[in-house]
Amino acid sequence: MLDRRSRKVTSMEDTILLLVVGVAVAGVFGQWLGWKLRLPAIIPLLAIGAIAGPVAGIVKPSVALGEVMRPAIGMAVAIIVFEGGLNLNLRELRSAGSGVLRLVGVALPLNWALGALATHFVAGLSWPVAVLVGAILVVTGPTVIMPLLRQAKLEPRPASFLKWEAIVNDPIGATVTLLVLSFLTLSATMSTGDAILHLAWRTLVGGGIAAALGLIVPFGIRTLFRRDLAPEYLKTPILLAGALGVYAAGEAIQPETGLVGATLFGVVLANIDVTGLQELRRFKEALTVFLVSGLFILLTANIERQTILMLSWPIAATTLAILFVARPLAIGLATIGAKVSWRERLLVGWIGPRGVVAAAIAGVAGERLANAGYPDARLVLPLVFAVIASTVVLHGLTLAPLARRLGLASGGRSGLLIVGASAFTVALGEALRGAGVPVLMLDRSAVALKAARLAGLQTMRVEVLSVLGEEVVDLRDYEHLLAATPDDAYNALVCTRFASEFGRERVFQIAPDESSGRNAASREWRGKIAIGADMVHQRLSDLMQGGAAFVMEPVPADIETAVPFEPSWPVALVSAAGVTMFSPEHDETPSPGDLVVRLYQPALAPTPIAARRRRFGLPGRRVAA
Repeated sequence: MLDRRSRKVTSMEDTILLLVVGVAVAGVFGQWLGWKLRLPAIIPLLAIGAIAGPVAGIVKPSVALGEVMRPAIGMAVAIIVFEGGLNLNLRELRSAGSGVLRLVGVALPLNWALGALATHFVAGLSWPVAVLVGAILVVTGPTVIMPLLRQAKLEPRPASFLKWEAIVNDPIGATVTLLVLSFLTLSATMSTGDAILHLAWRTLVGGGIAAALGLIVPFGIRTLFRRDLAPEYLKTPILLAGALGVYAAGEAIQPETGLVGATLFGVVLANIDVTGLQELRRFKEALTVFLVSGLFILLTANIERQTILMLSWPIAATTLAILFVARPLAIGLATIGAKVSWRERLLVGWIGPRGVVAAAIAGVAGERLANAGYPDARLVLPLVFAVIASTVVLHGLTLAPLARRLGLASGGRSGLLIVGASAFTVALGEALRGAGVPVLMLDRSAVALKAARLAGLQTMRVEVLSVLGEEVVDLRDYEHLLAATPDDAYNALVCTRFASEFGRERVFQIAPDESSGRNAASREWRGKIAIGADMVHQRLSDLMQGGAAFVMEPVPADIETAVPFEPSWPVALVSAAGVTMFSPEHDETPSPGDLVVRLYQPALAPTPIAARRRRFGLPGRRVAA
């Protein structure tokens, strides 16, 4: 008997282990596949979950995980909304404040009302269930919006509109939904007045405690850190534990009110200058990607095959009404009189993908409402997932092209952000601009930037590592960085700071004086060496002062027979995708049709260069210092 029970427990543990590990691996694969195919990652994640669950029937998460699944999903959602709160900078409200307030304060109830109307009159659901579905669908989750914004490269204002709406609506929409659900279930066992009083009391207490903790705890943590009362290795765990503690405090009294506290906790932390927050952001971003991937697969795989079979023409028509009528109309009405252009209004009115929170709530709400005696509540889950899948696919695929068409996003090649103005970087910037590559030059000195401005380059006088630099430097058009100041340590610091933004393989710095040997900085704390290990700042300055020049050289069809002119150095490679720097720390293989930006030594005068290039059939373009 004991052996049989032991084997059963072991089998259950193995099933849970395989499910968790399988979901984790599949989630990371889905994220990578989305990046590789330039698709919103949610699309392959939904496909993986659908194949594993209702299509092939390989897994049933709720059976494998049992009662653990629901609280685990709740904690994961709390971490996700906390991470979203960390991305909300109150300084953004200076330019987008009125629009953001309208989207949160006016558009949300309008979306709720219009969604309920569409659900009742088009799908034919009863009013109680329609009101519940309308509440679920006001949630436009940051789990989908944030990756889409990174891909689309929107201008700051419309990006702020979508980001703030998604992050703030998440906890509010979830709380409203659970209040409606609780009222409908309670009203079956008590009078309407008693149900309202019961909910109002629990919501005020739970939400009040969570909100108070979300506002107060961050200041206590800041004091703890500033007085050196916590070691560095505990700071990130303390912040994460604080978010979960605030969430649990509200949840213990009224479900979903904890999400309000977790969001407030993140927003306050992001705006009160807490040390150690950058490390938390990097850790939280990776953790959130992991959690979002797993949640989408779990929730999709948990859908019953019978639920998929419930999809019908009324549900399809309701989905279309919500996408093309309810949300655009709500946004249009809410932004009347606000400082929002018609282009921004059109974009925000169309883009409203639903995410993990809507999916998680729909499964709970539909089941509880059906058990309370509402037979049409079984349609809640298929309807909500139809809207989620439709918005994820349609909005994910159309955001970037629509934004570019409306002039609200950057297009074309990715550019180069140059930190440090000098004769070398100005000439390089001119050469790249001539090839159609966006270039932005940053420096703390107006005198150093003068030559760049006279050359017609885009410049900005700012300390790139300052708070002001974070606010004013727009990185949308740039995917590579070159730190080229005379200070090797500063160059390494800039590359380390922006490695998380651009990627470690896309941040470069001029070779330091000690670029090799045991005294060289570790690769972990610097950027890639640009051009060559011997091309230090002083040598580049001497070359440019002596008359060195940049030449754009098209890569011929027969690359093997192409012989570069010597003495010269390949500096940058311009392709259809954008620009990257040559480095001795990686192999860069040009393709026919690409352009190589090559630096020629002063001994080769412009006329001989042009003559040699004509002899090889190459159009010569020279940019001197």
